[in-house]
Amino acid sequence: MASTSNAIIQCTSSSSSFQYDVFVSFRGEDTRNSFTGFLFEALKKQGIEAFKDDKDIRKGESIAPELIRAIEGSHVFVVVFSKDYASSTWCLRELAHIWNCIQTSPRHLLPIFYDVDPSQVRKQSGDYEKAFSQHQQSSRFQEKEIKTWREVLNHVGNLSGWDIRNKQQHAVIEEIVQQIKTILGCKFSTLPYDNLVGMESHFATLSKLICLGPVNDVPVVGITGMGGIGKSTLGRSLYERISHRFNSCCYIDDVSKLYRLEGTLGVQKQLLSQSLNERNLEICNVSDGTLLAWKRLLNVKALIVLDNVDQDKQLDIFTGGRNDLLRKCLDKGSIVIIISRDQQILKAHGVDVIYQVEPLNDNDALRLFCKKAFKNNYITSDFIKLTSDVLSHCQGLPLAIEVIGSSLFDKDVFHWRSALVSLRENKSKNIMDVLRISFDQLENTHKEIFLDIACFFKRRDVEYVKEVLDFREFNPEYGLQVLVDKSLITMDEEKIGMHDLLCDLGKYIVREKSPRKPWEWSRLWDFKDFHKVILDNKVAENVEVIIIEDSYDIHRTRTMRVDALSTMSSLKFLKFGYGNVGFEINYSGTLAKLSNELGYLSWKKYPFECLPPSFQPDKLVELTLRKSNIKQLWEDTKPLPNLRRLDLSGSKNLIKMPYIGDALYLENLSLKGCIQLEEIGLSIVLSPKLTDLNLRNCKSLIKLPRFGEDLILEFLDLEGCQKLRHIDPSIGLLKKLKYLNLKNCKNLVSLPNSILGLNSLVWLYLSGCSKLYHTELLYELRDAEQLKKIDTDGAPIHFQSTSSYSIEHKKSVSCLMPFSPIFPCMRQLDLSFCNLVEIPDAIGIMSRFESLDLSGNNFATLPNLKKLSKLVCLKLQHCKQLKSLPELPSRINNFDGLSQAGLYIFNCPELVDRERCTDMAFSWMMQLCSQVRLFSLCYYHFGGVSPGSEIPRWFNNENEGNCISLDASPVMHDDNWIGVAFCAIFVVPHETLSAMSFSETEPSWPLFGDIPVDFYEDVDLELVLDKSDHMWLFFVDRYDSIHKLHLKDKYLGRLVSRYDSVLKESYAKVKKYGYRWVYKGDIEGAIKSVV
Repeated sequence: MASTSNAIIQCTSSSSSFQYDVFVSFRGEDTRNSFTGFLFEALKKQGIEAFKDDKDIRKGESIAPELIRAIEGSHVFVVVFSKDYASSTWCLRELAHIWNCIQTSPRHLLPIFYDVDPSQVRKQSGDYEKAFSQHQQSSRFQEKEIKTWREVLNHVGNLSGWDIRNKQQHAVIEEIVQQIKTILGCKFSTLPYDNLVGMESHFATLSKLICLGPVNDVPVVGITGMGGIGKSTLGRSLYERISHRFNSCCYIDDVSKLYRLEGTLGVQKQLLSQSLNERNLEICNVSDGTLLAWKRLLNVKALIVLDNVDQDKQLDIFTGGRNDLLRKCLDKGSIVIIISRDQQILKAHGVDVIYQVEPLNDNDALRLFCKKAFKNNYITSDFIKLTSDVLSHCQGLPLAIEVIGSSLFDKDVFHWRSALVSLRENKSKNIMDVLRISFDQLENTHKEIFLDIACFFKRRDVEYVKEVLDFREFNPEYGLQVLVDKSLITMDEEKIGMHDLLCDLGKYIVREKSPRKPWEWSRLWDFKDFHKVILDNKVAENVEVIIIEDSYDIHRTRTMRVDALSTMSSLKFLKFGYGNVGFEINYSGTLAKLSNELGYLSWKKYPFECLPPSFQPDKLVELTLRKSNIKQLWEDTKPLPNLRRLDLSGSKNLIKMPYIGDALYLENLSLKGCIQLEEIGLSIVLSPKLTDLNLRNCKSLIKLPRFGEDLILEFLDLEGCQKLRHIDPSIGLLKKLKYLNLKNCKNLVSLPNSILGLNSLVWLYLSGCSKLYHTELLYELRDAEQLKKIDTDGAPIHFQSTSSYSIEHKKSVSCLMPFSPIFPCMRQLDLSFCNLVEIPDAIGIMSRFESLDLSGNNFATLPNLKKLSKLVCLKLQHCKQLKSLPELPSRINNFDGLSQAGLYIFNCPELVDRERCTDMAFSWMMQLCSQVRLFSLCYYHFGGVSPGSEIPRWFNNENEGNCISLDASPVMHDDNWIGVAFCAIFVVPHETLSAMSFSETEPSWPLFGDIPVDFYEDVDLELVLDKSDHMWLFFVDRYDSIHKLHLKDKYLGRLVSRYDSVLKESYAKVKKYGYRWVYKGDIEGAIKSVV
């Protein structure tokens, strides 16, 4: 027989246009009470409608009209050939009419040779020869009709069928029924399409997971997902599409309910009743049911779907722990599907694969909503924005889309707007009840974790959430996995996610006991509720967590009472993050005390000069008081055994740090912008866990403490510490240090030789350290023993001065780099504006360099940099004595993790061979473009600046002026298009810099159109000596061109100076610009033409 397709979702043409599924042609006296009778019974059992001549209408000479209609209205024909079949002219006329139907409307005919050899049928020999002899001798039949019968018998006898002589009829009947089911295909596939929106992609994936053909085992497939996501809809649709392929089928649509009402025996009875198609099946006990399942389902090809399983024991259907009985007894090609919200149940049962049902994509969500809200496939213009708001609320959850969409059907715009406002405040009970089922099944601790995430921690870092939950004693490692298994959260290596409607559920649950009394809640997240608590000065003993982020309601509040905070004795987490409201909030009342249970305290612009004296911080894990009014945290010493992070950045009144030497778990300390702090104290650097110390812009800081050997400090930021003159030599003990920023330490006069022992250093910034006199670091410390011999008594280190410069030079210049290789891990080095007159050759062999900034120095030449194979960013701006460009790497092979890349040569008036500069800058940008294409990098800040007055010919569009207006629509659908390359010719007039003013632009800098030229500190009017034209190159990738920049009326040429958080701006004169739409293949040719 012809083999059937193995595609799981394949459907043949529907049988819905036929009156009957099957017409069986047979001689009644031969098989009615035997084979044919059993065949009719098997067809009925499988739900296949077969025409049966119960009224014995086969009488007379002609075929009755009722029989003709039955033949013509049938989808499949089965002909049972017996020895005396040909003796019945009724049978022969039926067969002739059947054959005629097949010729005019192709259908399937299945011959069955009951007790006759197929060759006798084909050749009309044996009993068939005798029958035809009698027909020819009779005067009732014309020769033409007899000839037709012979031809039809010959054709049908040659068809592939079943010769069932000497075979077990039961097995053959089962095979025949299965073939008929395959032919009939998805009998029930004509469900309303509304219910199948978004299902096709699920079917396509599942068809790959389940193989319906010759398989070696019975696959058990789990389907999971959050409530209302469409698991049951998918399971039911899949069942209806593929059930015709199986001899036995069972779909239990609510295992949980059945188990609750009737126990294991009820589930077992339902499974066997449906699978055996016996409605009145009697089973006395589970043992009998187990035996019956093994006996009756053995080697049966079955499809079994168990929906809404919510407990492990609901799958323990059979005795003796035989959870795999179905897998063992069912025939190959069978499938068992288990649907549950809980992945752990599926895993514990040993399913082969778990399919996670995800929310609908935007297009499918819109389609489903239109079906429900508009009863069609389009939206009228008045409802476009409102529809978007509804779908944003639903977040692709089919249940929510259907419930809300149906409720809005045939309603006007005003009703829609009112409904949306209501949804924000009062969630749909129909939706919440479905979602709540999973929550109610959680243990109490896991419920608390769910509520914390729903109210506060969606999209937060996994490790941070685990830390908070651990502090709350919620056992996060296990608890979070339970929520993942129950499809209540998602969790990858970085973030925790939760569907917005599940977040709404969590907040709904917190509110429900006392919706109008927020002081009785356990959590507060909405400013309106929090403000009601503090305004009424209510005792709030139940509140454990308060996290108030910036919200609209804060902007309408100018004054806040704080007395109520003193009553919150159970408070464990307090965060006020509304520091950017644009005005100062006035606090009234008294903060008499804070809960000693606090583990997390974060209060931006904390208004008081100290924390309450009674506050005991021994449970604090994180203390963040940015831009606060704090002068001193507390007096004396308080234990800090759990503190990990301390952030007082921007606290301009802070004058003294408390002793924190016993904070042995302190990892991060930020005192950035604490401008009155003169010393930080030795205790700051006693923590063996400290990895990040930020002292940027501590402008009064005069000295650093000595660092100990045990420190694992990785990041040290001292930028803008203007009174700092020396760095303690013990810095060389920081073997883990990766980042050292000394930018704009204007009065720093010496660096210790021990800095050369920092072999882990990756980033070193010395920009603006112009007073590093008499510092020539010539020696690399060889080992740790040498380092320990360094004088650590605080006395200044005296360095060997260079003999290659005059006394006058020694007083004003420095040569900071040694002439031997150091810093083996260094990737970025910034020596800009350091008064350097020479750069040693050793810098040319530091092979890991990716970014090198030598701007604003006084050297005339540079060493060969050709061996810096990883270099992708080189800045030579304002090098007024530079005469020639050094040898540079011709190929760029790396572009990873940098915020800026390219060759930047600007304001170098003595520079010769400017054409080479132009060519090299262009070549670098082309290679950077190729990196974007090859590695899908999306860095906007790359390109280059160099002397030049002409736009390279590669740019095939050229315009005057500085206003860009491009339309990307002609290219945006071309898969070969990767972005737009630009080139602008500009000049910086002297008066441009003098006109620099404070910018009102938000500090998201740089913006499109900003020329990437650096200016140091307050702009020196004499800084730009080179008045010649410069060429600016930059590239905008495909994504930014389409989604972010919208290249319409964009102006080029802004110059930006940023120093000490002050932004100043002016504009260069852009003479002309060129651009090119860049496609795959464009770049390689451009590179070859230049290199």
